[in-house]
Amino acid sequence: MQKLLLVAAVSILIPTISQAAPVDLSGWTENGRPNNNAGTWTVQGVNNDSVVQSSNGNPTVFFDPTANSQGTSLGGSITVETTGDDDFIGFVLGYQSNEINSTNADFWLIDWKQNDQSPAVDGLALSKVSGDLTTTSGSSNGGWWNHAGPISEVQRAANLGSTGWNDNQTYLFDIIFTSALIEVKVDGVTELSYAGSFTDGSFGFYNFSQSQVRYAGITQDVVTTPVPLPAALPLLAGGLGILGFAGWRRRKSV
Repeated sequence: MQKLLLVAAVSILIPTISQAAPVDLSGWTENGRPNNNAGTWTVQGVNNDSVVQSSNGNPTVFFDPTANSQGTSLGGSITVETTGDDDFIGFVLGYQSNEINSTNADFWLIDWKQNDQSPAVDGLALSKVSGDLTTTSGSSNGGWWNHAGPISEVQRAANLGSTGWNDNQTYLFDIIFTSALIEVKVDGVTELSYAGSFTDGSFGFYNFSQSQVRYAGITQDVVTTPVPLPAALPLLAGGLGILGFAGWRRRKSV
């Protein structure tokens, strides 16, 4: 009877894991600055779960205009399929239609540059995009190039903060976006983890001055929150103890 009670308590604590579903990108759309024509996004794959951005131009995003992404995790791969150029690839979170041309933007940018090109620096970073995006400032392109003005950098990646992406190398990514957390993993390693209060909006892909970028095998899943540990659990565990159980939970979540 004691073992049955323990199993019942444990089952409450572990989040339900659903099967990640392919994302159909055929209904997604491009926004670019200026005038929504900076990128060329071509959807591919049997399930329409891959897209290639082939233009080298101004900042461009590709997103689902009908969906909000908070409370989900998104995964897939990203590859720059050329040895030409060394600029920005990445993602946006909490994005609304045509916000890249807004005078009052409010979303989040995850961008990754291959090489230093002053005032831009190489590496992966998270930035808050807030304010007027309709102006430009020389080569900095309104702050997109060097994370200035309405683009305010808040965190650099733990391992890739000053390391650029490699040509023709496929990277796996996993992104969690909730009302209180943005987390980014690259090849299974947590690179960005930023807590705050985030408004809802779409998930999207981002390019700036970089062509031949493939986002492939895109999947989406629901992020669930574990139920807190029951106070009576140590008694049911017959000596297992809360510390031992907490350690087991940490090992399971790695």
